[in-house]
Amino acid sequence: MNQYDEIKDLIRKSKLISEQQEKAVTDLSSEPVDIDVDSEQEIDIETSPEDKSETYRVSGGLMTLHGKTKQDIELTTEEKIAFQETMDDFVEQVSDLSDFGTLHVYPNNVEWSGKVIDFDLEFFYSIGENNGVYVNGDMIKLDDSLLELINKLTSYYEQFKSKWAKILASRKKTKNVPTEE
Repeated sequence: MNQYDEIKDLIRKSKLISEQQEKAVTDLSSEPVDIDVDSEQEIDIETSPEDKSETYRVSGGLMTLHGKTKQDIELTTEEKIAFQETMDDFVEQVSDLSDFGTLHVYPNNVEWSGKVIDFDLEFFYSIGENNGVYVNGDMIKLDDSLLELINKLTSYYEQFKSKWAKILASRKKTKNVPTEE
């Protein structure tokens, strides 16, 4: 019977706490709220032009195009081929034990990440605004094989950068071409 009384007491206390929280919320809602200030803040956020994006599956990898217009998020054959080559070349030149993240193509930069499984090392490639190769990992043993991997990641980045800089340039040219009606 003692356990029963304890459980009953806990339930009663729980109900009291719930009632107090509900009352506190009700009391707060009766305070005057300056709707204009709150609305302005929300409107500023809502009226900022929202980027559109579309994700495509290309040979088992994911590629997301970001832009302001529908034309910006249309995938071209050239981009499909470039992404397929990027994944194939990475496997061939860096590591065949890799998981690839989504490749993101923005109007001014390209970002791609993944993980080299046998080293448990994440990599991040960026061209455009944050140029460079970035790595992340926990307690990775520093040895010659890791240094070799880092060198491979760095040298492959130059190839990645060259390929995707051309894609960015072609997307900008395509965007600025006037259409005749």
